[in-house]
Amino acid sequence: MAGATFEQVRSIALGLPGAEETRTWGTETAFQVAGKMFAVAAPEARYATVKAAPAEQTDLVAADPDTFSVAPTTGRFGWVRIDLSRVDPAVLRELVVTAWRSTAPRRLTSSYDAET
Repeated sequence: MAGATFEQVRSIALGLPGAEETRTWGTETAFQVAGKMFAVAAPEARYATVKAAPAEQTDLVAADPDTFSVAPTTGRFGWVRIDLSRVDPAVLRELVVTAWRSTAPRRLTSSYDAET
């Protein structure tokens, strides 16, 4: 069975240009770029949330509602809640990078694209 961990979320997020780790909402870890969040998780939690476009959120939830759901609080903006115990690590990577890409300044995304 697929599955990912908080440490994988952290590694993916902090491997992106300009990404920083901060604390938010008490016990959760937020990953930000240019002062804006693109992912949130907690070491002891089974879930992570990532920024997504509303249409992407709809598609993910429809395709696999056991793994993806509308995030509490931020879901109305398209954020997706991911069950880390069920998500394929490659899919997690894609979602975190997409969330970062939609948040990061163009100069950072251009730099990332030039390196990959």
